[in-house]
Amino acid sequence: MAISLQKGQKVDLTKGNPSLTKIMVGLGWDVNAFDSGADFDLDAAAFMLGENGKCPTEKEFIFYGNLEHHTGCVKHMGDNLTGSGEGDDEQIFVDMSQVPANVSRIAFTVTIYDSDVRRQNFGQVSNAFIRIVDDTTGNEIIRYDLGEDFSIETAVVVGELYRHNGEWKFNAIGSGFQGGLAALCGHYGIEVA
Repeated sequence: MAISLQKGQKVDLTKGNPSLTKIMVGLGWDVNAFDSGADFDLDAAAFMLGENGKCPTEKEFIFYGNLEHHTGCVKHMGDNLTGSGEGDDEQIFVDMSQVPANVSRIAFTVTIYDSDVRRQNFGQVSNAFIRIVDDTTGNEIIRYDLGEDFSIETAVVVGELYRHNGEWKFNAIGSGFQGGLAALCGHYGIEVA
């Protein structure tokens, strides 16, 4: 049975399960029932971070425009333009055994595409979640439901996979940002055009 996390909780992934190397990170959300005049396009991304909390290069930023790290350790399974339907809206595959030594954390984020133009924010989104699934068995290990803590934010750091004493752990973050994807890129040391 999956462990259900609250904001700020951390949990071991590999300590009690040393054979766990491949996981699927599923992110999902629903858009509240009202018409903003434009579809919502939420985008999941992964920032592969060094000890300094920054991406070593832009190649460690995995998103709809760069779906796979050159090592194959992190793969974005593709952009969902509407978020309709049940279950995961976007999925990111991680092979923890292949993550380069200079990457100590992987932050998973969700942003609203073109939020300024469309006048959209996370106050208009509900039932957002992140879940971690053992890719070998298909069993859900962790689930973190974000709740309705957001209003004007256009980007959210949902959770983080991180290395600690050679083991992988997960931290439920749920931290909102204004400024969408550009703000997150700035935060993680990626230059945006």
